Amino acid sequence: DPRDAVRGACAVYTTGWTKDGIGDEPAWSESALVYQVNEALMAAAEPDAFFMHCLPAFREQEVTAEVMDGPRSIVFEQAHHRLHVQKAVLCALLGAR
Repeated sequence: DPRDAVRGACAVYTTGWTKDGIGDEPAWSESALVYQVNEALMAAAEPDAFFMHCLPAFREQEVTAEVMDGPRSIVFEQAHHRLHVQKAVLCALLGAR
């Protein structure tokens, strides 16, 4: 049960898990809505819990726009910080100091 998984959590972190419509399988199944991150699911987490996603996110499928754009979402800050980490990894791999 997704509510049990997030109960008491300080952060709810999900990632894309659809097939993006590749092949014969549909990109999204109505039966998968039970796993959608929405306000009801976030209510099971701590009141000040953050929502995180590695992006890109499929709005109204994996996560509702209400959560994605809400005050507890830090997805865009997360993406911004990831950019700098990726640059540091490249510098390390290329031997730059």
